[in-house]
Amino acid sequence: MSLQLFISVLFGTLFLLLLIFRVVEPAYVLLFNKPLYIHWYPFSKKLKLSQRQILVNDFPFYNGLSPKRKMYFEHRVNEFIATYQFVGKEIVITEQMQMLIAGTYVMLTFGMRNYLIHLFNKIIIYPSSYYSTVNQTYHKGEFNPKMKAIVFSWEDFLLGHSTSNDNINLGLHEFSHVLHFHCLKSNDPSAIIFFDEFKEVIKYYIDPNLNNVLKQKGYFRLYAYGNQFEFLSVILEHFFETPHVFKATHPELYAHIVAMINFNEEYFK
Repeated sequence: MSLQLFISVLFGTLFLLLLIFRVVEPAYVLLFNKPLYIHWYPFSKKLKLSQRQILVNDFPFYNGLSPKRKMYFEHRVNEFIATYQFVGKEIVITEQMQMLIAGTYVMLTFGMRNYLIHLFNKIIIYPSSYYSTVNQTYHKGEFNPKMKAIVFSWEDFLLGHSTSNDNINLGLHEFSHVLHFHCLKSNDPSAIIFFDEFKEVIKYYIDPNLNNVLKQKGYFRLYAYGNQFEFLSVILEHFFETPHVFKATHPELYAHIVAMINFNEEYFK
């Protein structure tokens, strides 16, 4: 192939990609309310055997995926661990900590193409509840935008992960806060869809009639009604922990969450 022909093919390919992202995908999002594609990894990264075994032993969501989707999940977990710094405070960071935290985040964002968020760059882990200088009280976890940090009490993170039917999951809760902030600021297709569906979800918080229906049925714990951010985080905890109850109790709200994070219900066995 001559240099001139190579340059022509290269520019033609770049133009086609630009057309897809500027014209085709926005139209696709408008029609189908989902990104044109989610997973595409030319150089997919694999986990070590010990890392994969942690997912097999401790992550039912991973075990329910098809072999191809397990490959996608592993690649994203690998990228998460490589991207974000894990910092132990009076505790040694272990492979299990990295895998369970990364797996929780990847599960939450599995239907979104741009999953690595730059609002945080480190994950700080304490052995148990810790004293926060932000509001002078003890915390189990928090998202600190100024420090660009997610902070967890490992004791409480592990309890939330291992207890799968109480609708309390510290990892999902704090990562939901990050995802919420990100989608308020970003304009990528997944963020746009998230924000549009969030406007429908939040009606259940601000509309007195819809809000009363939620409270009367008593499915969501009272902490959800503190503010809009906690409302969304609590709802996402319920979505992943007891999805079948959620769908039966509040089917319309459930459908908005499915669309909001572009979630494939086949993952819920």
